[in-house]
Amino acid sequence: MQVSRLALGSGMFGSLGNPDHDACIRIIHAALDAGINFVDTADFYSGGESEVIVGKALAGRRDRVVLATKFFAPMPVDGDDRNRKGASRRWIVEEVEHSLRRLRTDYLDVYQQHHFDATTALDETLGALSDLVHQGKVRVLGSSNFAPERIVEAQWVAERRGAERFRCEQASYSLFRRGIERAVLPTCARHGMGVIVWGPLDGSWLSGRFREAADFARSHRLTHVTRHPGGFDPDDPVNRRKLELVADLAALADDAGMPLSHLATAFTLEHPDVTAAILGPRTMEQLLDSLAAAERRLDPALLDALDALLPPGTDVAGLDPMGAAAPRELGRRYRRRGRG
Repeated sequence: MQVSRLALGSGMFGSLGNPDHDACIRIIHAALDAGINFVDTADFYSGGESEVIVGKALAGRRDRVVLATKFFAPMPVDGDDRNRKGASRRWIVEEVEHSLRRLRTDYLDVYQQHHFDATTALDETLGALSDLVHQGKVRVLGSSNFAPERIVEAQWVAERRGAERFRCEQASYSLFRRGIERAVLPTCARHGMGVIVWGPLDGSWLSGRFREAADFARSHRLTHVTRHPGGFDPDDPVNRRKLELVADLAALADDAGMPLSHLATAFTLEHPDVTAAILGPRTMEQLLDSLAAAERRLDPALLDALDALLPPGTDVAGLDPMGAAAPRELGRRYRRRGRG
């Protein structure tokens, strides 16, 4: 399957972003009309509402779109039912039917495991996913937020067991999160996997709209992705460092004659191992601004300047907490076995 360099992400469609279904559908149609043929969603985005919106938007256009969704997280209606989450056969064969129903389709182009599941053997997961491929419900399998050693393990298990393998990886990548350059990107290239990157604007940090602490409002999306979800903390050292870097990056963008948001998105597309970058607009204005980034190219001098400011393979906030660069086993909660 050939996909556009920009993919449309739907994480902001629904109650957690834009609750207006008609407005979200217009955004999806505008993206398709602009040449995007790749739409990415997940079952738990707005509790399944995002998939419902995407399904309505693709009516009559489904066969011309590469449609991807994900499974792993528990759905809100399931509460703490431990069997209705993760990557077990039981959950996969049940949840895929729910996604197909919400998306109004009888097949998925890409079905992705949203996170690694340490409680389920990859044999079981890949066996269940392979059955979906053989049944025609799924065409291609993908992983998401996997550490490099998990990517290799999954490839090894698929080869050893004769199962369908993960053919793409979705990972966090931006100027502020370059950790996947160390091992994830080279590992995917070695195994012939496509790489779909999310968060090129690092949760709006690189949108160009925020230059100082006063620019942040408590209700804004960005306050929910900082280290202090209750609001922006100007005293947090990572936030202070990001504000400093935003000023430096904005100056480079100005010198290059482009908005900072375009520079940030174009940067992710310059890496030869990146297949596509996901845009996550909430409004039509955000989509139209992001679409222009696909036409931007960064010259070698500008890329060198970015490398000098933010060295390759580094994350401003430390190792990526989503697991692509740092496995969860390094986290304090895991090492202390729940003792705080």
